[in-house]
Amino acid sequence: MIAKSENRFIRLNFITIVVTLLVILAGGIVRSTGSGMGCPDWPKCFDQYIPPTHVSQLPADYKDKYVASRLKKNEKFAKYLESMGKKELADSIRHDQSITVPEEFNPAKTWTEYINRLTGVALGIFLIITAIYSFTYRKTAKRIVVLSVLNILVVGYQGWLGSIVVSTNLTQWVVTVHMLLALVILGVLIYTYNYARMLHKERSVIMYRILWLKGFLAFTIIISIIQVILGTEVRESIDTISKSLNFADRNTWVSKVGSIFSYHRDLAILVAVCNFIVYKMVIDRFSGKAWPLQTANYIMIALIVQIATGLLLSYLSLPPYAQALHILFATILFSLQYYLFLLVYRTATYKPN
Repeated sequence: MIAKSENRFIRLNFITIVVTLLVILAGGIVRSTGSGMGCPDWPKCFDQYIPPTHVSQLPADYKDKYVASRLKKNEKFAKYLESMGKKELADSIRHDQSITVPEEFNPAKTWTEYINRLTGVALGIFLIITAIYSFTYRKTAKRIVVLSVLNILVVGYQGWLGSIVVSTNLTQWVVTVHMLLALVILGVLIYTYNYARMLHKERSVIMYRILWLKGFLAFTIIISIIQVILGTEVRESIDTISKSLNFADRNTWVSKVGSIFSYHRDLAILVAVCNFIVYKMVIDRFSGKAWPLQTANYIMIALIVQIATGLLLSYLSLPPYAQALHILFATILFSLQYYLFLLVYRTATYKPN
């Protein structure tokens, strides 16, 4: 029987997973609406805790002020990169002229970005509370405590990287790392959630071979992560193209992306095929209300939505709502795949004595 304190941690961990997905959705909305630079400084917004709604509320000479602040922060970041042996990358940031171009004030974009930051703060709070409650496992499952505390450090680094995203004017590779770290945070939460749920349960045993499913599911997860990376790079290319065209001729943006879009589209076919194979392998091995089978059903739903939003993006000139949903369901798909892997990992094939 699971203790009340453990049940409390499991519920809180699940809520934190949901909050993380909401943060990713908020980030997707920011990207799709071009609101990433809605707040030119960080962590405040126009040096205020409550952002302005009118240009008259802005600080004096705010454009010059925030450009100077960004240049100063970028110089520190460039030195950090140099210390890691990334001299060329550091120089490219130093000489990026787009950083010196101030963003025009847009209250809608400002508040979109501000709400995104508030969801990030909420996630930080939930992660701290989750880490505090994880100490109920300090004697029975220390890895839950260690991972929960480490996740706070990761989200702290993620917050710092968010400030770099702003100061470098959405530098492409920084945005990609920002997304991957979000998957790391989510992966840790899913692992601790599953580990806590299964801590007092026996391993499942089935009559069919499980090793092939474990291996192929791991391969599918890797392919899905690569697809997320390619998708992020496609989005970054779209950002560059849209800016170069002053956000006009939206229907031509996709055609200008180049080979990276073709790779992303073609890999999507492989991702779909792999997930269908995983689904077939699961239904062949599990039945009834088994959690692996239910999770596989959810994977199919997420995959269908993911494919549908991808088609909308390709053929309807990148509608913003489809962009946000595409990012969200890519993350949900990864989450369900990883959770299924953890469930399958605890399953063994029956071996008669």
